[in-house]
Amino acid sequence: MLVRLLYASRAAKALTPEVIESILASSRKTNPALGVTGLLCHSDEIFMQVLEGGRDTVNHLYSRICSDSRHRDVIVLHYEEITERRFSSWTMGQVNLERVNPSILLKYSERPVLDPYAVSGQVSMALLDELLATASIISRSN
Repeated sequence: MLVRLLYASRAAKALTPEVIESILASSRKTNPALGVTGLLCHSDEIFMQVLEGGRDTVNHLYSRICSDSRHRDVIVLHYEEITERRFSSWTMGQVNLERVNPSILLKYSERPVLDPYAVSGQVSMALLDELLATASIISRSN
């Protein structure tokens, strides 16, 4: 059974390009064998990530993220059983919201910043759908 899990967290330490690249490289290396696809959004200290795959695998990954010392304030924003993947093209796509037109963020929140803690999970998924539709996702195979 396929599921989609969307969560948010805050970085325990300042995010550097090297930290982001390390997270993405690890995901892109291990996710294909696990059958996991998804997308990572980040801005300042905020992470928002969607994971798609088998229920047990996604739940296990989320559990690992919750205990990962690089994350704090980890919360589930949205969780659902799915019939097909929305992010199947990415072992782990990336969106750096600092490079996205602020009007897209303002469309979904009170201010033009990523704050998944202040909006519903449905709103966060709608933002991801728009980022997908506007080709704001950076993809690398490895």
